[in-house]
Amino acid sequence: MAAVASPGPKVTDCVTKVALSVSCENLLDMDAFSKSDPLCVLFMNSSGPHWCEIGRTEKIQNCLNPKFSKPFVIDYYFEMVQKLKFEVYDIDSKSHNLQEADFLGELECTLGQVVSSKKITKPLVMKDKSPAGKGTITICAEERTDNRVVEFEVSGRKLDKKDFFGKSDPFLEFYKQAETGWQLAHRTEVVKNNLNPIWRPFRIPLQSLCGGDVEKSIKIDCYDYNSSGSHDFIGSFATTLSQIQQASQTYAAEFECINSKKKQKKKGYKNSGVIIVKQCKIVKDYTFLDFIMGGCQINFTIAIDFTGSNGDPSSPQSLHYINPGGYNEYLAAIWAVGNVIQDYDSDKLFPALGFGAKIPPSWQVCHEFPINFNPSDPFCAGIEGVVQAYHHCLPQVKLYGPTNFSPVINHVAHFGRQAMQQETAKQYYVLLIITDGVITDMDETRSAIVNASRLPMSIIIVGVGGADFSAMEFLDGDDGILRSAAGEAAMRDIVQFVPFRQFQNGPQEMLAQSVLAEVPGQVVSFFNTMRLKPPQSDTALPDLSASLHPHTLLQ
Repeated sequence: MAAVASPGPKVTDCVTKVALSVSCENLLDMDAFSKSDPLCVLFMNSSGPHWCEIGRTEKIQNCLNPKFSKPFVIDYYFEMVQKLKFEVYDIDSKSHNLQEADFLGELECTLGQVVSSKKITKPLVMKDKSPAGKGTITICAEERTDNRVVEFEVSGRKLDKKDFFGKSDPFLEFYKQAETGWQLAHRTEVVKNNLNPIWRPFRIPLQSLCGGDVEKSIKIDCYDYNSSGSHDFIGSFATTLSQIQQASQTYAAEFECINSKKKQKKKGYKNSGVIIVKQCKIVKDYTFLDFIMGGCQINFTIAIDFTGSNGDPSSPQSLHYINPGGYNEYLAAIWAVGNVIQDYDSDKLFPALGFGAKIPPSWQVCHEFPINFNPSDPFCAGIEGVVQAYHHCLPQVKLYGPTNFSPVINHVAHFGRQAMQQETAKQYYVLLIITDGVITDMDETRSAIVNASRLPMSIIIVGVGGADFSAMEFLDGDDGILRSAAGEAAMRDIVQFVPFRQFQNGPQEMLAQSVLAEVPGQVVSFFNTMRLKPPQSDTALPDLSASLHPHTLLQ
């Protein structure tokens, strides 16, 4: 779940955060031998013709009636019309590239419409506004007034065997009791071929799970995953957060999984296995503002691609050619993104690195050199300093190759590793790589990103020019988990890729919003997962036993 700053006024004007949960029914079936594999993408527009991608749900395999468990959490500005566009795609490629996906329909509405109705169901339409078959989309809105989350550690014992040739592949679904029935709050990962599964620890926002009321019923269903999309029901139980907490205080809370159909048919039926909750802990989830205002420093590093594929800088066809107006795509990207991020960097000193050029005096190819040619002090004063250093550096280097990303990623990761030795969320690193998209050291870069995913670090790649950016899309891995060449999975998605030319004719702010959209969520999820508090945090947790009945805009 990514909490992102929506295009709009500054953070201080924000009224509240709203979580939008999405489900669909009767989607078009685009796959010949199976069902569609849907994923929903949310775009937002607050002015002009430009739509900005806010986030994506998970992909659900072989399913025409998906309930997505990953909500969109966005800032709600009462005084603004925030146009939303939900697009549903059938994703067949590993890269999750929307250009290669089949379009299943869209819905345009405003955030105000969803918030005031709390729940809307509308028909999906195609790009020409014709009906997308019988497809419908349902959006449920919930105001997020409570920033507490529940940390769970859950396992299973002796679950029913559902597969003919192997054991079950179990996963759990957690449901909240809502006015409209049971509402999906969380879906765990699938544990393959195991009747005694141990799921990875996971977190569910307290409000999503029980509306902040620890005495409210929650339902937990256990299924056996089938790639066909028709999952076998193993069993279910209902409880409350209060019961789980009380029972898990001594050792672990145990709940029998009951399959009511089996229970009716089978004499002597006991259960379909036991679900064990080893930990159920309510903790405060700090927000991006909590970290920034609590003393977390965002450190911004710029890396510029000086490889030969950019073309000779003296030629107007080159991406490094600076026209008489002082413009090229590299400079435009530096200005647009730098102007936003420098507000979060208190000393306004930015290390600026180059890669892929032969540099003086030895004229050896270098994949990580300071563009001010001062290794002991690679810092530039403000974004103006970065621009000046770029102007000064360009005529002094020979564009060459190959295009290796891993040295600059590892360079920043070194500082991220040092920051991890501190016990608070003091430093976070953002690396902006501006490149023409051709990449040589793909395996090393994948490994560097996987290693960096465990550090306080995000990577933004801005692609300039019109090259094939499929490698960049692959590194972005918005839904598929990026793995190293050796198969090691990234702990989280830390790469955001944006093609510059999509924003070339729009206002500068649109590029910055799209580029930086995922950073607040990445900062928050990393520090909260690592249980690191803001440096100046002494906030006591509220009384966890008290049920909350917050005044809500959504009533």
